[in-house]
Amino acid sequence: MLFFILKCLLSGVLIAAASGVARRYPGAGALIASLPLVSVLGMIWLWIEKPDRIVMGRHAEATFWYVLPSLPMFLLIPRLLRVGVPFWLALMAGCALTIALYLGTTWALARFGSGG
Repeated sequence: MLFFILKCLLSGVLIAAASGVARRYPGAGALIASLPLVSVLGMIWLWIEKPDRIVMGRHAEATFWYVLPSLPMFLLIPRLLRVGVPFWLALMAGCALTIALYLGTTWALARFGSGG
């Protein structure tokens, strides 16, 4: 339980730091947010709990395939904001697009046998 609390605290601090930096320096905050910190921390936590090369390799490969469908959201949201769409609606549209692309990616990975 202590390890779980440590993971939560460290992960939360990184997210808070990224949003705190972004308030003053949007570009620097975006850079921090774009770093694969969650993925790297996830791999570290997974390795500590289950040091298995096969599992880790599958996890890393699947992470690659699931990062790709999340990227268009970061193009859609600013475009919608520029044309006057309210933030919450733009965010929901970006999330909906990402969910649809995740579903498509999950289907494609199952069909073509890639991604772990």
